Amino acid sequence: MGDQQKANKDSSQEIDEVQKKAEELKNTANEYFKAQKFDSAIDHYSQAIELHPCCAAYYGNRSIAYLKTECFGAAVCDADKALELDRSYIKGYYRRATANMALGKFKVALKDYETVMKVRANDKDAKAKYQECKKIVQMKAFEKAISVDSNKCSVVDTLDLVNMIIEDEYEGPTIQDGKVTLEFMKALIDHLKSEKKLHRKYAYMILVQVFSVLKTLPSLCEITVPEKSKFTVCGDIHGQFYDLVNIFEINGLPSEQNPYLFNGDFVDRGSFSVEVILTLFGFKLLYPNHFFMARGNHESETMNQMYGFFGEVKSKYNAQMAELFTEVYNWLPLCHCINSKVLVMHGGLFSNDEVTLEDIKKVDRNRQPPDSGIMCELLWSDPQPQKGRSQSKRGVGVQFGPDVTDTFLKKNDLKYIIRSHEVKPEGYEEAHNKKCITVFSAPNYCDQMGNKGAFITMSSDLEPKFTSYEAVPHPKIRPMAYASSLFGFM
Repeated sequence: MGDQQKANKDSSQEIDEVQKKAEELKNTANEYFKAQKFDSAIDHYSQAIELHPCCAAYYGNRSIAYLKTECFGAAVCDADKALELDRSYIKGYYRRATANMALGKFKVALKDYETVMKVRANDKDAKAKYQECKKIVQMKAFEKAISVDSNKCSVVDTLDLVNMIIEDEYEGPTIQDGKVTLEFMKALIDHLKSEKKLHRKYAYMILVQVFSVLKTLPSLCEITVPEKSKFTVCGDIHGQFYDLVNIFEINGLPSEQNPYLFNGDFVDRGSFSVEVILTLFGFKLLYPNHFFMARGNHESETMNQMYGFFGEVKSKYNAQMAELFTEVYNWLPLCHCINSKVLVMHGGLFSNDEVTLEDIKKVDRNRQPPDSGIMCELLWSDPQPQKGRSQSKRGVGVQFGPDVTDTFLKKNDLKYIIRSHEVKPEGYEEAHNKKCITVFSAPNYCDQMGNKGAFITMSSDLEPKFTSYEAVPHPKIRPMAYASSLFGFM
């Protein structure tokens, strides 16, 4: 054998060994994925890609793992790469369409579903996804054609609550004299825990009243924590009603002496979102100056349509109520400032260093979240360990480093920020020299992540104290039970 032949053989064997190692990493990643350890799966898919960057399936597999962690932008990029390597890789079109649906890019998603249909015209699942996506695109086009915002009639104006009948067989809590009371709230929690519904008349009453309250609030609300008092900040709840009740059992029911701030993402994913939001809105009515709620990225029409809240409302009540929820969510404040020193928002900071608290106050929030700008970034951004800014893996908002946090705090004379929006193993995380705190209050998120939940308590000294807790049992209704069928990943 000549030297060149030997070199070629050695090179071929080396390539085979590298590809074998990449396949082993992919198989390990698949096991992590099956175990619902998606971050570990992503890490191992990435190692496989580094060794063998020309395999479309590796990118496709990582794409679905990114979808599971709501990194929609990264999922799109991986699907793009997979299809660049292999235009016949049908799963790539599915992955990309699903990610674009989650980002509200329905027309873009429809093109991918159309491509799938050309190849799999007789595939029932493909046909169902194509038809549902097409229906959404047509509905959006119709809504745009008939919409005249200045003349649009609110659902509130169409309701006749006075003549809404309470059936004789209803035995649940009632709102007397039009006012939510502590007795009503205690009875409501017990009623909902027993898997019973609040009567639609009282659900509507809560929504109409909280709609009026929220409309009076600014986009940035100021909160004062007096000396020797306790204030509690909670993160994402995501429809996990029984874990919400557990927070109140650990930390006490809301009251004027025990105020709370819930920092967005009250609904979606978990299948008890109606119970969560009616409970939170009830406490907002009971203690309007001591119970605070901020908007999250899931308090939006697109997210609710995809991740289950609209489906749940329609199942438990009706489509009209789902539409009213959208109107109410549009008036939720975007952030809160505690004692003029701690800013609390759902997502994070901004794509430029010039944003001030005054700029936030001027934001017109009565709308669906845009895909750029201050409102978008307050709801969607995430911190990163390295300095500077990066493109968000979510496909919306930005990733910001410790220098960005420092600059923002100095410019606005703040001590630190609190945000939510991300699952953390202990339910919280202190980053950027403890100046950027994440709190996430949904333990064992989606019944699969194994994380603890947490909440933060503080007094007027603003020193955060963290309480972590495990998930509690709930009725056997799976998460995402009401979600769009478009989220059946392939």
